[in-house]
Amino acid sequence: MMEAMRRIALYGLGVLLASAIALTYATSSRATAGGPVSHTCSVTDRAFIDGARTNMVAVDLWGQQFLDGDATPGDVAAESARAAKIVGATSPTDPSLKQTRTLLVAMFAAYRKAMEQRAKHRDPGEQIFHAYGLANFAHDVLLEAEPALARRGCDISPLL
Repeated sequence: MMEAMRRIALYGLGVLLASAIALTYATSSRATAGGPVSHTCSVTDRAFIDGARTNMVAVDLWGQQFLDGDATPGDVAAESARAAKIVGATSPTDPSLKQTRTLLVAMFAAYRKAMEQRAKHRDPGEQIFHAYGLANFAHDVLLEAEPALARRGCDISPLL
């Protein structure tokens, strides 16, 4: 009987503690309001857009050269690594562009891994699938943010 009471008391204490933690989180600044995103179009946002566009085009061109037989998988992997480094070094202030930067860096990294697999005569399918999934997520983020960013003077259509 005493053991059952102890379990009930510990369970009640656990529920009380979890409720207190949840209430603290909900009232703290770390909780998100769930409201509309506040977009910006700063100089660093524009630099990110230009840098991302340039690097996406460069990786695409290297990929096309690989398909044409004019570049090796290692060449494309190296270009993808450079693109990830360059885009990752940008500092957009807009929340959607920050999220897009993260997705693009991961996309370039996945594409690099795919080309490294290809260079080893292994199946790059999983990494390619991952890279395309990340590209689609980035596209969705940008598509949703496009009207608000355009109102602030940022043209993200080259990234779409």
